[in-house]
Amino acid sequence: MPRLTLLSPLKALGPGLVVAAAGIGAGDVITATVTGATFGTRLAWALAACVALKFALNEGVARWQLATGSTIIEACAQRLPRWVSGYFFLYLLLWTFFVGGSLTNACGLAGHTLFPQWPVWVWGIIHSVAAAALALAGGFTFFERVMKALVGVMVLTVAVCAVLVKPHVGELLRHLAWPELPPASGKSVLGIFGGIGGSMTMLCYGYWIRENAWSGVGCQRTVRADLLLAYAVTLVFALALTVVAAGCSAAVTQGSGMALEVASRLEALLGPAGRWAFLIGFWCAVFGAMLAVWQGVPYLFADFMAQRSRATAVGDVDLKTTRAYRGYLLFLAGPPLVLLFAEKPVAMVVLFTVIGAFFMPFLAALLLYLNNRRDWIGSLRNDATRNIALVVALALFGWIAITELVNLFGR
Repeated sequence: MPRLTLLSPLKALGPGLVVAAAGIGAGDVITATVTGATFGTRLAWALAACVALKFALNEGVARWQLATGSTIIEACAQRLPRWVSGYFFLYLLLWTFFVGGSLTNACGLAGHTLFPQWPVWVWGIIHSVAAAALALAGGFTFFERVMKALVGVMVLTVAVCAVLVKPHVGELLRHLAWPELPPASGKSVLGIFGGIGGSMTMLCYGYWIRENAWSGVGCQRTVRADLLLAYAVTLVFALALTVVAAGCSAAVTQGSGMALEVASRLEALLGPAGRWAFLIGFWCAVFGAMLAVWQGVPYLFADFMAQRSRATAVGDVDLKTTRAYRGYLLFLAGPPLVLLFAEKPVAMVVLFTVIGAFFMPFLAALLLYLNNRRDWIGSLRNDATRNIALVVALALFGWIAITELVNLFGR
């Protein structure tokens, strides 16, 4: 019988681990940290509800691909009006620029907190170049191993810190099970649903399961288990962050000293080991998200270009070897670096979170349409529970997107 360790669940993860890493990016770290500093664990229920809805969306994306053998990009190009693909393409360009800026700022901040001798912008450039090189080096197996190492260290360090600060477990469980809206918490709840669990990166899962040779209806159970474990990791990490951030200064955690404020609290409680464990876990989280996005998002552009050139099927083309993939990787790793010089790393991450909120209602509506067509998806068609989850996701994320738009024009 194989020996079980603390990291055994992570070793069992397939491409879902990469989804977890992409979703546990800068938005999750900052949102969960600010939430914990401001409200403690009282919004834990929102974290759980958000993760459940993101799981339902990602499972729907995977189920479409298993049933049809085609990606969501192919579905938009071949089965829907042309304006849908046009909307997606324009949104992808905008989202890519700001996610690039968000992650380079977050990685620059993480590098600067570990080694403050170099400024944020230098660390941001170093991380972007390193992520691009790793995305191009080797195959998916190498990439997945690197991601497992990053996520393993990230979850282990932050979760252990959360346990060592001795939270009130009964109170945490109560806040998970019973929704509560503390005064002035509405904006934080919107931030949780908009920033936790990823957005556009959900579509990358289809390419990663293809790299892992998971296809056909027979893989549905495997894919569902993979995603369940991945989103469980996301929830554990987000809860652990709220626990370690509780007691920190809410004002400081919303500025560039966020990571140092949490690290200082842990140092006071646990000694220097607590400080360094958190800073290393923080770095693994943001660099893991960057690497997942740098490797995964160019697939979307390459797929779109393949459909435009009327390629027979994406499955017949190794997208990673195409000029479209490599060119978009350079676009992702290059031009967004200008946002480093805005010198507002946390603001860049928050702006990206706002932009990401507009993708979720689009994806929910798309899955309600595609996955209810028996002639397209057959036995994997949505059941009543999945449709309810998608309707809730459409209504909730649509409301968030409208609220963010109103706030943006109001400012």
